[in-house]
Amino acid sequence: SNKYQKKHTFKNGSDLHTLGTCVNMLNPDAIFSNNEMSLSDIEIYGFDYDYTLVFYSKHLHTLIFNAARDLLINEHRYPAEIRKYDYDPNFAIRGLHYDVHRALLMKIDAFHYIQLGTVYRGLSVVPDEEVIAMYDGSHVPLEQMSDFYGKVKPQTQFMDIFSLPEMTLLSCVNEYFLKNNIDYEPVHLYKDVKDSIRDVHIKGIMYRAIEADIEKYICYAEQTRAVLAKLADHGKKMFLITNSPSSFVDKGMKFIVGKDWRDLFDVVIVQADKPNFFNDKRRPFRKVNERGVLLWDKIHKLQKGQIYKQGNLYEFLKLTGWRGSKVLYFGDHIYSDLADLTLKHGWRTGAIIPELRSEIKIMNTEKYIQTMTWLQTLTGLLEHMQVHRDPDSQMILEEWKKERKEMREINRNFFNAQFGSLFRTDENPTYFLRRLSRFADIYMASLSCLLNYEPDYTFYPRRTPLQHELPGWSDQLCTGTFRIPFLQETVQIK
Repeated sequence: SNKYQKKHTFKNGSDLHTLGTCVNMLNPDAIFSNNEMSLSDIEIYGFDYDYTLVFYSKHLHTLIFNAARDLLINEHRYPAEIRKYDYDPNFAIRGLHYDVHRALLMKIDAFHYIQLGTVYRGLSVVPDEEVIAMYDGSHVPLEQMSDFYGKVKPQTQFMDIFSLPEMTLLSCVNEYFLKNNIDYEPVHLYKDVKDSIRDVHIKGIMYRAIEADIEKYICYAEQTRAVLAKLADHGKKMFLITNSPSSFVDKGMKFIVGKDWRDLFDVVIVQADKPNFFNDKRRPFRKVNERGVLLWDKIHKLQKGQIYKQGNLYEFLKLTGWRGSKVLYFGDHIYSDLADLTLKHGWRTGAIIPELRSEIKIMNTEKYIQTMTWLQTLTGLLEHMQVHRDPDSQMILEEWKKERKEMREINRNFFNAQFGSLFRTDENPTYFLRRLSRFADIYMASLSCLLNYEPDYTFYPRRTPLQHELPGWSDQLCTGTFRIPFLQETVQIK
């Protein structure tokens, strides 16, 4: 019989029918807020470049994977057979942790617990019992977790979108060594893969490939152009801080906006070396001329239409006078783009999370809604019925536990067969989401979501109930009492 119509008869003979599901659908193009913020207070908009102003097609990850794999073979003398591995875009998700010494890729929740069933050695899942034996349970102590800047501790976290090919390459090479019984040191492998991925950027392999075929790699240019034009029309100041080199940014922005792109920006900073840019007070700015040559003049003022290199945030604040909550900065890397800005400087922050769009589309499907509704119902049943100690009740409870485990697996597979959703483990928020909630005032799938809101719009986070509060105050999703970004009432598009 269909699980979703399933009835269970209790001792008192009452039937339980599955709850009716809500008809509201979430809008994938909405902006979600962790913290109340009014755009009318924002005078200055700042942007990272890669995956914020510019969005790349799926071809880029394949390019990075292949180039890094070839560097491993040619520069680091890895076996040529690893060339048989191709990039699989559906293997990894962002925000995973990697145990450098044990060569394990895994998903960790907000409380530092490993989500069992999401621990991978190479391309194969590690059985739960083995994970529990290795970690004496499934908790990872705080001192083993990498800090904000991913200094290599036993666990390192992959936070930016560029790390997807890195995780996949790491897993493929691990797989090759394991399958062929080759004795290797996981720490060296981690370092070699990290260096190869870095070299794809530093040696200019990626930059040259994109510049040579810009239309293949850059997507949604017209939406970025529309966002920047809208902000300029409303008299907002704009700046750009990126780690990418000047000619690369110039070519990309010419493609996206046009040759006069610099007129839109009050300040443009390239090769900023974030996150050091936000912390190191010593490095002065250098001017870059039209031919990309570095000039030696002392910088007394950051001029519009000019490109600067290096520098640091303290100098930037001194030269511009832009302070705190008037500034809203967008980036895709929660640590190196947003953490310091919000913690030390009081800037408002916007995280760009492209995965949000596809996850919301999945959450809007009938299948997902039905599975989630039944899962919540099952959990409620387990909670209320556990007091019945007789053998029949205990047998039913065991069946429900088994079914709940199966449903959780189905639920995970909706998003990613190996690791599930970016934002949740079975019940808890992921470690990624916890950092996102702390460091981003607002988050959205792409910059184009800004087109749906007036420049004086106020974002109000939903009041989600604490465990000791009644859900009634916030769970009025179905009544539409609270303004939630649902599809049928998208904010007026201007």
